[in-house]
Amino acid sequence: MEIEKIIETTDPVYTFCEVMNHIDLSKYLTTEDRRIGRPRYEEETLLKVILFAFMENGYESLRKIEKLCKTDIRFMWLLQDNPPPSHSTIGNFMNNVLNRKIDEIFADINSYIFTVENVDLNHVYIDGTKIEANANKYSWVWKKSCEKNRLKVFARITELLGEMNEKISSFCVKFGIREEYAIEYLEQVQQQYVKLCGFDPETAIRGRGHHKTIEQRHYDKLSEYISRLKKYAEHIKICGDERNSYSKTDHDATFMRMKKDYMGNDQLLPGYNIQLGVCDEYIAVFDVKQYASDMECFKPLIEKFNQIYEKYSEYPVADAGYGSFNNYLYCEEHGMKKYMKFTMYEKESKDKKYRDDPYRAVNFPIDTDGDPICPNGKKFHYLYSRPVRGNKYGRTEEFYQCEDCSNCLQKEKCCKCKGNRKIRLNEELTKFHKEVLCNLNSIHGALLRMNRSI
Repeated sequence: MEIEKIIETTDPVYTFCEVMNHIDLSKYLTTEDRRIGRPRYEEETLLKVILFAFMENGYESLRKIEKLCKTDIRFMWLLQDNPPPSHSTIGNFMNNVLNRKIDEIFADINSYIFTVENVDLNHVYIDGTKIEANANKYSWVWKKSCEKNRLKVFARITELLGEMNEKISSFCVKFGIREEYAIEYLEQVQQQYVKLCGFDPETAIRGRGHHKTIEQRHYDKLSEYISRLKKYAEHIKICGDERNSYSKTDHDATFMRMKKDYMGNDQLLPGYNIQLGVCDEYIAVFDVKQYASDMECFKPLIEKFNQIYEKYSEYPVADAGYGSFNNYLYCEEHGMKKYMKFTMYEKESKDKKYRDDPYRAVNFPIDTDGDPICPNGKKFHYLYSRPVRGNKYGRTEEFYQCEDCSNCLQKEKCCKCKGNRKIRLNEELTKFHKEVLCNLNSIHGALLRMNRSI
């Protein structure tokens, strides 16, 4: 009996094969001329089997794929007349024969589908979720804790070097005291101290109940401090510049606050931030990041979109987790419209009393000198500007103070401070927020918000 007659005509395997037949799979495979050993397995067929296994079931173990090739008629049909591959054959193929990333195969598949389906790439709907890593949830390493402990070790090293300098003062040698110490410098100090004191580490006394010489105590303490500094340096290196933690059992995972579970628990767990961009119900771009915040994931995702499709989507639609000054300015630089909500979008849109409150600093009129004027006609004078933390475009906030709030009849409505009211403004960010409100509350914006929520 032919296997093809048993498989239902609506089965996804037929659609999968139709797409694969329009893609050149040979460019993803290494071309080695093997003249000895057993003949190689049909490589393009094996690649189809692996891709279909992942398409149907998500992540699969190699042994599970091997079993599917022996028991699932769809995999038998994909194999044609080839025998079922073993798990070692599949593993060798994935490690040694595939010469490109899965992202490139994904891009080629999308390129064909988007051409056939005439997918609109000008509208991309973005969202993300945090997935818990397969790591021990108690295996955290905090970069700030390592930096703090390292400073404590530096202080102890300074005390130890003072004691060592007293010991070797008769040799007219003195080790330099610093605020921070390089590991290489401490190792040189240790070697020089051993030579000056005539101490042999190989004959050092070990174990409890033995009296150690002062030289050995200095040597052992410095060895311990060097070991701790190496450990802290390794932890900080693994964390890198863009995250503050990692898991000992999965160095790529970052500890981040997950969504509350069914018991209402809210805790830090090792995980990844998965980002997706969807066009006409097709996943157009995906990314996996170590950032806990979605705001930091927006730019890398859009850059990856541009790398694949050689264009920036004109209408990126996202929730308030992506609405930041950096992302709005990034959209401005690349000709993209601003359709990402900001933190107070819902309140600005639905609460008219809050939006039109005359005592909100953003609603204060600006005079000809560029200074805000309160509802009572008092002028706010400029105090200073301060850069915003985490900003990548030189954004600053301007601080102003009212000239005189004493005897003001509207002060109770205006503020709760005892002295003159102080406010902070960022005119450029306020302008972006007004533009986002105008975009999202338009007919087109309402349609995009509705499409994203489906």
